[in-house]
Parts: sequence; C-alpha cells; structure tokens
Amino acid sequence: FQDIGGTPKMIGAEWDVTSDVLLNETLIRERQLSESKNAELKVAKAHVEHVALHDPLTGLPNRRYLDELLAEKSVTGTRTALLHLDLDRFKQINDTLGHAAGDAMLVHASKVIKVNTGPGDFVARIGGDEFVVVSHGRDDKQLSALGDRIITQMRQPVDFQGNPCRFGVSIGIAAGTDAKQLLVNADLALYRAKGSGRNRHEFFDEELQSEIVRTKQIADEILGGLERAEFTTYYQPQFDARTLEIVGVEALSRWKHPERGILAPQSYLKVAEELNVVAIIDRAVLEQALESFDQWSNSGLKIPHVSVNVSAKRLEDKDLIDGLRKLAIRKGTVSFELVESIFLDENDDLVTWNLEHIKELGIDIEIDDFGTGHASIVSLLKLQPRRLKIDRQLITPVTQSIPQRQLVSSIIEIGKSLGIEVIAEGVETNDHARILKELGCDILQGYVFGRPMDAKAFTAFAQSRKWLAVG
Repeated sequence: FQDIGGTPKMIGAEWDVTSDVLLNETLIRERQLSESKNAELKVAKAHVEHVALHDPLTGLPNRRYLDELLAEKSVTGTRTALLHLDLDRFKQINDTLGHAAGDAMLVHASKVIKVNTGPGDFVARIGGDEFVVVSHGRDDKQLSALGDRIITQMRQPVDFQGNPCRFGVSIGIAAGTDAKQLLVNADLALYRAKGSGRNRHEFFDEELQSEIVRTKQIADEILGGLERAEFTTYYQPQFDARTLEIVGVEALSRWKHPERGILAPQSYLKVAEELNVVAIIDRAVLEQALESFDQWSNSGLKIPHVSVNVSAKRLEDKDLIDGLRKLAIRKGTVSFELVESIFLDENDDLVTWNLEHIKELGIDIEIDDFGTGHASIVSLLKLQPRRLKIDRQLITPVTQSIPQRQLVSSIIEIGKSLGIEVIAEGVETNDHARILKELGCDILQGYVFGRPMDAKAFTAFAQSRKWLAVG
C-alpha cells in the first residue's frame, strides 16, 4: 500500500502451520484406524452372533435361533407350520461305530432336510439328533408330502468308511398362529409318531389335544390318589391243578377312584409309568400283601405264598434290596412276578445283582405272561425262576385247538424239564381246568374258580371252600 507521502510499503503476517498440518494428518489416520477397527468389530460381532445362533457341526441354526424366530412369529400372529424331527436308531450308530460316524450321519441328515425344504423354510438342529423345520405357505397335504419325502430319503443307507449305516426319522407336525405353542404341539405329535412305530409322521390335532388333557387329568388324579392312599390290593387265588386246594394268591393293584370306582391297572398303568410312580404302587401292593398274609396266618388261614408283580423299573432300583431287608419277609412266603417282557438276555449288572439278592432273601422269582414276550430258554436257564405263568392268550384256545393244546403242553414240558412249576392263568371253564390238569400243569388261576377280590372278601372265600363245588 502507499503511505501518505505516496511511498509504496508492505505489511505482512506469517505463522508456522506445521503442527496444524500434522494434527490434521493424525486425525485423519486415527479416523481411518477407528473405522477399520469398527469394521473389524462388526465382523467379529457378526461371527460371535453366528456362532451363538448356529450349530457348529451342521452349520444350521440352533435352538436359541429357533426360539428367537418363534418369538417374532408369535408377535406377528401369522399361520406357521413346524415339523419336529427325531432320528431313529441313531444311538446304535454312535454306540457301534463311534461319534465320528454319528457326526457324519447328522451332517447327512441336515443335508437331506435342506434339500427337501424350500428357500423360505427355516431349518434348525435343536440338539442331539433332533431337527426342526419352520415352514410357511404349505397346507396339511403339502406338509404331509414334505414329511414323506424326508422319511423316504432318510431311510437310504449311508456309507461311512465302508460301513453301511441305516437309520430313519420320526416327525411330528403342528400348525397354527401361536408360534410359541407350536414346538410343544409338534413334540407331542412326534411322541405319538414314535409310539406308533417310528419312521412316520403324525399331525397334532384335536384328538391328540383331548388325549393330552385326559392324560394330564389322570396323572393329576394318580398323584392325588397316592397321597390319599387310594391304591389298594386285590387277591386272586391260585389252585393246585390236582387237588384244587389253594396254593397261593396273586396280589393285584387296584385303584379306588373316588368317582369311577375300582379301576384295574390297564386304566392307569401307562400314565403311572410316564409319571415314574409304578415302583411306588408296587411297594404299596407288597406292603399291603404282607400285612394281609400275616392276618391270614394269625387267623389260622393257611395260604402258602403270595405273588406280587414287580416292574422292570423297580428291578433297576439300587435301593431295592435295602428296602426289602427292612420288611423282614419270611422265606418262601413271597414271589416276585416279572410282569414286563423279559429282558434278561441282555446283560444288566444292577438287575442281575438285585435278582440274586432277592433270591438270597428267600423271595421266589416267577415269570409272568410266558409265551408272548421275549423270554427265551437262555433266560430261563440264567434266571432259574421258581415258577412260570403261561399267558391267558395261549390258554384260552386250548379247549378248541389241538395245535394250541400241543403248544401249551410243550411249554409245560419245558418247565418240568427245568424243575420249574407251571401256572396257567385265564382258566375260564371246567374244560380248561380238566385239559390243563391232563397236560400236567401244576397250578390253575382264573375266573372259573375265583376272581380278584379285596382282602376281606378273599378271607371269606378261602374259608368257605365254595370253589370245590365248582371243580
């Protein structure tokens, strides 16, 4: 600029901007680093979330992912279908070929399910050998077809290191708008599919719902009945086939239902097994039978022995022998009937140990329902029971069928050759009694001589000796 005298002049200012430039560059680098770290965190977070929501073996969504999905579906209230799949005979593959083979089968199963489902379907492995498919837009016919396709393909053998592996799948199917309830309903349908023979699918429907309600009601009533001591013991006499003298009684469980009267085991045993209370009922019957036996002895009524049904579950009780010792059972007065299909061909150390000690306590062993279960000659030789009881299904036809009579005769001969007494149950007529006596049967039990009755009625019956007139 020019001053007053017109002389040109210059005024300037300068400063060092190096630090500002360096700071700016630093900020840019830190921002880039932060963005990079955020990107890495997002990737890491996504990985963690994926791991948390997916099965590491099959790569499918897991139970947690399924729960979150069903929670979302419940909010929307849209109709959803759910298939609950459970592999059949998978445990045998694990047990025989090892977990590597089992893992390979799970991966194969997941691929079969994925191949048969659509892109809009949600497939998850929810634990062990269980899978779930959540589907939309399929009606019951299409869901049934989907289930059939999966079942058919799952049956095909799968090679593992030269070993052909065969397994199947059972499927429960449920549909509705309450997504949270779907898994429960599909699980119930799956339970029915397994109970109906496996390798099949079943739908949850109103009939199954009603059955569940009935079962729950019976279960509640059973538990209440146990608390109120409503379970009692009835006695059916057993007779010498030659003399018709009473040689024993079978103690039978009965339920004094407050509304439905006296109920036989077929009315409640299945539900009691599911509740795991059969052993409690068994013990109540045994204690009541011992009490009745003492009363009969004290009154001069000579009943040689009482037979009590024992469930397989009770034979697996590690505290069974200690409990029996406390009852101070007199030797030879009590027999335990094995009421379920004989499983003694398989090695079960605890059951074998219990049976040996039961015998040491002076309690006899009887095999019930012989001829219809899985009892074998090997079982008889191993168990060495005191008696075996021929099932009524084999006894009923002997009055009309010669081949059936020959079959019963063969069983009696097997018993005699092994030193085992043979009881025939279901003796309904005098012809039954006559034929079985001729065949060499030792003991008869059936309605022709006496029905099951309570302790008081049995005492009066035994004292009356009325059955001799019938015989």
